[in-house]
Amino acid sequence: MRSHTQKIRNQIDAGNMGRLADETLKAAVANHGFWGDEWSELFDALRNLPLEERRRLAHAFIERFQSLGEEPEARQKVLTLLGIIARDLPDDFFLPTERLAELQTLGARHSYWHATRLDLLAEAELATGRQLAPSVVAVFRRTALVAYRSEHLVELVKKLTTPVLNVGEAWADHAMEQLTGSDHDPWHALLVHALTATASKPSAKWDKQAQALIDTIGADRVRETTLSWLALVGRPRTITLERQTYEPDINNAYDPYNANALRGLAWLLSLLPPHPDTARALGALVETSLKKVAGMGPRNPKVANAGVIALSRVDSEAALAELARLATRVTYKNTAKLLDVALEARATALGLSREEIEELAVPAYGLTEVGRARHQLGDVTALIEVHGTKSVLGWRNAAGKEVKSVPAAVKRDHADELKELKAAAKDIDKMLSAQTERLDRQFLARRTWAYDAWRERYLDHPLVGTLARRLLWTVDGRPVGFADGELRTLTDDPVATGSETAGSEVELWHPVGREPAEIVAWRDWLERHQITQPFKQAHREVYLLTDAERATGTYSNRFAAHVLRQHQFNSLAAIRGWRNKLRLCVDDSAPPASRELPQWGLRAEYWIEGDGEEYGEDTTESGSYLRLRTDQVRFYPIDAPENSAHCYGGEYGMWLRDGQDPVEPLPLTEIPPLALSEVLRDVDLFVGVASVGNDPTWQDGGPGGRFQEYWSGYSFGELNQSAETRRALLDRLIPRLAIADRCTLEGRFLHVKGERHTYKIHLGSGNILMTPNDQYLCIVPKSAPTSPQTGYLPYEGDRTLAVILSKAMMLAKDTEITDPTILSQL
Repeated sequence: MRSHTQKIRNQIDAGNMGRLADETLKAAVANHGFWGDEWSELFDALRNLPLEERRRLAHAFIERFQSLGEEPEARQKVLTLLGIIARDLPDDFFLPTERLAELQTLGARHSYWHATRLDLLAEAELATGRQLAPSVVAVFRRTALVAYRSEHLVELVKKLTTPVLNVGEAWADHAMEQLTGSDHDPWHALLVHALTATASKPSAKWDKQAQALIDTIGADRVRETTLSWLALVGRPRTITLERQTYEPDINNAYDPYNANALRGLAWLLSLLPPHPDTARALGALVETSLKKVAGMGPRNPKVANAGVIALSRVDSEAALAELARLATRVTYKNTAKLLDVALEARATALGLSREEIEELAVPAYGLTEVGRARHQLGDVTALIEVHGTKSVLGWRNAAGKEVKSVPAAVKRDHADELKELKAAAKDIDKMLSAQTERLDRQFLARRTWAYDAWRERYLDHPLVGTLARRLLWTVDGRPVGFADGELRTLTDDPVATGSETAGSEVELWHPVGREPAEIVAWRDWLERHQITQPFKQAHREVYLLTDAERATGTYSNRFAAHVLRQHQFNSLAAIRGWRNKLRLCVDDSAPPASRELPQWGLRAEYWIEGDGEEYGEDTTESGSYLRLRTDQVRFYPIDAPENSAHCYGGEYGMWLRDGQDPVEPLPLTEIPPLALSEVLRDVDLFVGVASVGNDPTWQDGGPGGRFQEYWSGYSFGELNQSAETRRALLDRLIPRLAIADRCTLEGRFLHVKGERHTYKIHLGSGNILMTPNDQYLCIVPKSAPTSPQTGYLPYEGDRTLAVILSKAMMLAKDTEITDPTILSQL
């Protein structure tokens, strides 16, 4: 650049504007349009040329522009240089038509490299008194948020006050449609104030200004309007942006400029009088903001955090319920920490434990008895009933007769009540899912309850009772279940209640340590009473130490040497309470997937490593591995230093600081059986769900065929513990099926006799072989298969069981198959 600088100065001194234009363009081309610090003095020198010389230099640049033809980068450089020197000159010297066309091309982009100084084109356009197109304004605003030390761009954006939000997002477009255009429009002022929400939490000053705006508009109107905006957050963009190679999926991300306004709107809602709709909207905003975007991760954690802060500031049952629900669902570390802080603060204020506040936070959602509510709307009765983990909204007319759809009179005369009933039904579904997850984690939490508190918060709670009454418990060590309106023993004897049980201790029943005969008896009891458990309990897999694990001593290889889909594994791990770091194809190290068990003083580790070497084939565009290879499971004291290994493999080692001594893994014989079993069950789940061996399309062994041996071995190999449980259930279930005469269980397979072939469905993977020569049959299940009509099932949540049953039903009638992709294989 130094050589170019001197040549440019020589031409300035010589007053040769034609040569000056050539040398300046050469320098710009050589620097690939990077107008860095070296150009600052040159820009000043060009601006300070006498008016007449600047006029001649502008003409020279215009002549060069016309001669460049179709060279967009070089033409853009000429337009930028004209923006610098043509100050005080008529607009014709700026090539206004060409400049506007160049600016318009920006509208389809997310942002640009700020050093190209496209802000100069915008400044020149603004100098004419014209406004930039809204989509172009959005690009400059987004660029300014990510530009590094770009004061000139920040100054430009300060001038771009119209429109108030960036166009291109459904919620923002809708919000701006409601503005009047007046300088005194309070909604405009509200959005402007919302955009100032750039801190981690609102200040007293921010709140005071927001409250004044609320008072001007009216609290009810602010809530109703703002919630209508938030309902559109996350919808597809109204202006699709061009996505560059290796760029994140920008069209599914939030506009970062508008994201600040979303944070402000969340805070503003927390200043309104409490309302159930507000809590719902804030909870939905948190979840929507944490949805993953390819190449980026969560959409916008800052908006999610703002939603949590807003909920924590609302003093209502509905807001507390949302915090408790989100605490069971959110896996993003920083947001989960905020939820913990909010719940701990609420618990402290009420003098309760964190566990108690989560239990008390579950609302009834209008249910007046366990799993049921009646609402009278004129002559019509609305019924909300919980069936399993779903709510059903039904209707009865004045004569008490069931009607299938919402009566016209309800739509006409009770629109608000209908809206609230539908919202309550959705709330029930979301909370039931969250409470199922929470209850399933109580085994490792070692949670116990005083009988009276348990009865109130669980067994007789209108919502949680629908789950608790389908589980097994122990009262002072005596196993009980709920059937026919009462707690009963295994022999169906009612359990005394009242003063006799008031001081009793209750905990969840677990099969570890139970005699096999007792476990089988409880399974029979559930079947006799037609009780479907919300998750596996009586049928829960138990993982006892094997001879191989006693031989290795401190680690288990039971789930080693598997190939897992990394992102699916990462999601499952987070849901089950494990910490994990995505492996990237870079020179970096990472700890193993781990789960802390504070009630046991333990930390469980599952050792994993990234698989592959080819960037783009073995990784996502952002560089994270598509697959992992698995190794040992180990246990350490909870405060032991962390292990780590390189992301693409190698030996794990303990990271020691400040003279720490290494800590050896604990012998597996010292791990309490329940803790060992539950940890290994988690790991079995990770393998059972995320293994590439489950993918029916991988018959060729995946990329390069290098997973062929693993795929074949997993797809049709020995059954793991969960598959053995599935086999035992199918053994009881098959005689009740309509296709029972066509099905037999043999070893690892369910054999289904069709008209064309006999099919062997593997009980672990769900993959299929056909007679006579074990030819593979590829049937790709739907993403969310539903269980076919099989009658009673003792537990929910086994997706592979649903896949196996669906395939069996279809293959038993293989002459009725019409799918061409399946027919071509038969």
